[in-house]
Amino acid sequence: MKVRDVMITGLPTARKTDFVHSIAVKVIKRDIPVIPILEESGDLIGVVALRDVMMPMFPGYGDYIHDNVRSRDFEGMEEGYSKVLKMKASEIMTSNPMIVSPDDPVLKAASYMGLKNLRWIPVVEEGKYLGIVGITEINKALFFNLL
Repeated sequence: MKVRDVMITGLPTARKTDFVHSIAVKVIKRDIPVIPILEESGDLIGVVALRDVMMPMFPGYGDYIHDNVRSRDFEGMEEGYSKVLKMKASEIMTSNPMIVSPDDPVLKAASYMGLKNLRWIPVVEEGKYLGIVGITEINKALFFNLL
């Protein structure tokens, strides 16, 4: 079974200059795992997941070690959320994400996900974004294919 047989297409995308707020709205309204960040040409340059939106609010490991009082100020962190929403996608996106080809076997995609603890992975052909494949889609396809 190939990735093209189970990938999800037609999801919204964004540009690196888009505000995080608009990306978060797309993710939440569509209940999708990730927003691909594309160049005008359609080339994939990054991805933004809700986790990426949340992470700028939290202290880094070094901050936590050196000041574990303020690093646990969760109310203060929450106040920083509005600042994060005003950031650009390029500031929080995961650049050059791991990708698979539509002609790759689904278990290759699953093994990549396992290596990096991912639940989804972008599908790209000749640099152009085509869709995403998730571990859920792979499991469903494999399960129903065995029946």
